[in-house]
Amino acid sequence: MGQVLEKFKGKEWKQKQIRKITDKVFDRFKNETGRVNLTFEDLYIAVLLIFNDINKRLPGPHFDPPSKEQVREMMQRHDLNLDGELNREEFVAFISQLTKDTFITVSQGLIITLAVAPTLALLTKRTTEGVPVVGKVVEKLPSSIYASLVTLTIVLVQQAAEAKQ
Repeated sequence: MGQVLEKFKGKEWKQKQIRKITDKVFDRFKNETGRVNLTFEDLYIAVLLIFNDINKRLPGPHFDPPSKEQVREMMQRHDLNLDGELNREEFVAFISQLTKDTFITVSQGLIITLAVAPTLALLTKRTTEGVPVVGKVVEKLPSSIYASLVTLTIVLVQQAAEAKQ
């Protein structure tokens, strides 16, 4: 649950995650091609790799990568020195812009899970107390622990459902 709560650290967490991913991908291309900057072809492959990582590592729905035309337009906007290639800093800015909506969607999903689930747990606690055998255990549990257990269960079910997809 600590990993889930870490995601609420805001911009620092987001920037750290984006930087990790972009550095890994940028260095991979730099090592394979020997070039210092990314060409359009390299950039489009990098975008596909990054969206693959995003879909593997972040909770939430599957995110489709942008089309080649969209990548080309964004590349032109982020190519500050107009050399037709992106250096490391231009690449980080490019990916930050590209993944902005993705991180908003993930954050909203986490807020729903971590805010709504405990509320529902507390509202249903009284109902659960009436269930034979289970009810006595639920009565003895403090509400905060009960809400945490229900929230953890919901997070685990979501992760299991995403793993099946």
